[in-house]
Amino acid sequence: MTPETIEADGVRLRQFRPADTADLAAGCGDPVNLRFNPGMPQPYTEADARWWITEGAPAAWATGGAAYAIADPATDRLVGGAGIGQVVTPRRQAEVGYWVAPWARRRGFATAATRALTDAVLRHGVDRLELLTHAENPASQRVALAAGFRHEGVRRAAGQLRGGGRTDLLVWVRLADDPPGPAPRALPDLPEGRLTDGVVTLRRLGPDDVDLMYRLHSRPEVVANQAPPVPPTRAAVERRCLTAESAWLTGAIARLLILDAVTGEPAGSCGLSISDPAAGEGSVGYALLPERRGRGLATRAVRLLAGWAFGPAGLARLVAGTVPDNAASHGVLERVGFRREGLLRGRLPGQSGTRLDDLVFGLLPDDLR
Repeated sequence: MTPETIEADGVRLRQFRPADTADLAAGCGDPVNLRFNPGMPQPYTEADARWWITEGAPAAWATGGAAYAIADPATDRLVGGAGIGQVVTPRRQAEVGYWVAPWARRRGFATAATRALTDAVLRHGVDRLELLTHAENPASQRVALAAGFRHEGVRRAAGQLRGGGRTDLLVWVRLADDPPGPAPRALPDLPEGRLTDGVVTLRRLGPDDVDLMYRLHSRPEVVANQAPPVPPTRAAVERRCLTAESAWLTGAIARLLILDAVTGEPAGSCGLSISDPAAGEGSVGYALLPERRGRGLATRAVRLLAGWAFGPAGLARLVAGTVPDNAASHGVLERVGFRREGLLRGRLPGQSGTRLDDLVFGLLPDDLR
């Protein structure tokens, strides 16, 4: 289905060799690779590497797939592995996978290898190529996007966990007639990783923000202004922070922290989700810690977020839903330029089967103050 050697984009894909044994054992034994490839032996020894070189990789080729060593073309040293599996010939589809050794990361090898292998496979009779990633592995998701794969959905319980149990996997797909180049994204990265007006700074939520987010979103007044008004569990907040970058990359939601631009101290959080992709509409939300309220920080944060939404994110309209009696939130929105558009009766779920009204505000680019 593919040639024995592929050279493209500053990377070499070739057959595994006995001389790769030590590097293969070290690369596959890396904790990151073991975490996201639970089928690998642990510990991964040179004996395991020799088995793969003499039996595992040849078997992949014999069954219609491919198993390449990723090599640095300047030295021919092994820096990772890439392969094709799950070949379904009647459907002309297959699955691509890859790993990179720790000494070769952040040098573009994974993207170059995946792009080169994908191009070769799609020229050799495959119409649909899938790539599966863990939600906790945004680095792999960035490789998928850079190689032209588009997020398609979630495959429930498709992955195994080391020690037992199963986990969901994100599905990325590239078709033979997809245009070349990186896949489009609904939510681009922030310029230089942040937005700031000199008073407040917005930056992406991350795994280290669990304590702050749990403290903020467990406060009674914050819970009262969400639907349903139920405080989150700490486990749910941990999951939200751990997968924040993944949610951003898949276009689900951009979650950000609001920081004091001078001191770097946290003030709250905000977010932007795509509520109606076809209409170019997004939805914003925000919350501040009690000690940071009344200083105009929420207004500045929403204004920054709206400017980014109408600019790099390319949205045409923003909405914000609020509890009808939340006057402080209404004031924030109106200072940014949002206009009251209507009361949607019983739109949101409350507690114990009740329903809550939703006061909706809307913002167009020309309204932004």
